[in-house]
Amino acid sequence: MRISLTVNGKQYSHDVEPRLSLAHYLREVLNLTGTHIGCDTSSCGACTITLNGDAVKSCTLLAVQADGCEIVTIEGMANGAELHPIQESFKENHGLQCGFCTPGMVMTASDILKNNPNPTEEEIRHGLEGNFCRCTGYHNIVKSIQQAAEKINQ
Repeated sequence: MRISLTVNGKQYSHDVEPRLSLAHYLREVLNLTGTHIGCDTSSCGACTITLNGDAVKSCTLLAVQADGCEIVTIEGMANGAELHPIQESFKENHGLQCGFCTPGMVMTASDILKNNPNPTEEEIRHGLEGNFCRCTGYHNIVKSIQQAAEKINQ
């Protein structure tokens, strides 16, 4: 099937197998390997992207379902060499260790802050419920999102 979509501001059009997942399309066809595949069951959140402005787990969608949509991946968050405030805050607050979950955490954080510019710690933790980190214990991830909210709201 032929699909056309916008990813990180750039238009793409490809023939794809109807059963190709959106996560695999991003990684294998577009070579945007920042979208990680951790579980293939939507449990871990490592594959989180934004689709038409909302955070979604790309392993649970088929590429054909994204036809006509606008997608942002972790590669689209930075402005050239300038990190997005969320990415800066993760770096400054040690909100990552191995980094495997980080792209999904950043994309989820973006969605949290889009919907609630000043979330409480409890609201951040609730917003992260579908994303697993096996290294950090979430404390520095939450701290990173709190700092990012401050930076964005300045």
